[in-house]
Amino acid sequence: MNIDRVKEYKLFENKKIEEFKPLENQGHSNLIYLLKTKNEKYLIRKFQITLDRKKEFLIQKKAFLNKIGAEPILLDEKNGLMITKYINGKHQTKLSQQELKKIALLLKKLHKIKVRQKQNSFKENFTFKDKKVKKVFIVLDKEPKEYALGHNDLHAKNIIFSKNSIKLIDWEYARYSDIYFDLISIIIEYKLNSKDRSTFLKSYLGKKRINHKKLKAYTLIYKELWRLWFEKLSRGEL
Repeated sequence: MNIDRVKEYKLFENKKIEEFKPLENQGHSNLIYLLKTKNEKYLIRKFQITLDRKKEFLIQKKAFLNKIGAEPILLDEKNGLMITKYINGKHQTKLSQQELKKIALLLKKLHKIKVRQKQNSFKENFTFKDKKVKKVFIVLDKEPKEYALGHNDLHAKNIIFSKNSIKLIDWEYARYSDIYFDLISIIIEYKLNSKDRSTFLKSYLGKKRINHKKLKAYTLIYKELWRLWFEKLSRGEL
């Protein structure tokens, strides 16, 4: 992708582009560029895999309006590209007790956002050759369903901490799924110990009891999904 292609968008026709470069830390699903004008910073994502980008754009817009995501500016489906405002901040691999409470509140806000989506149980991602996977879905079928709009890709690189806020980026896998999938994502990705895990879950659930069966089941599902995803990526199937 080159700067001349970017200049064709009306968004930049009367703006001087001062910097245009790929980010140092690239993701697996997109090529990501930083673009700076005199007064603004933008992220440009060139898609590398096929997904429903209209839905992603809509969800990110709702996330922005709820102050938990970056502002989406432009979606160019034909050329496989999305432009959003840049969020200043940093990624963290460790979280304080206060930050855990703030992420729990952010997820509660996310899980209240309403969009038209079918429920995603993750079953379609598995062939059930693995008996352990089959068993956890049998367990989940007997447990209460708590579906909400989930981010479903909550690792450290998709969470940005700034002085006054926490924001989520990369909404491409956002779907209606069980809230426990997002909860277990934070627990696994940030390697929470028992104290931090308790703080995080109680901050999210309040007086509701923790469903340990669902936590255990989604732990296995989460790890297996990532393993399968990287296998497909290495085979060029995404």
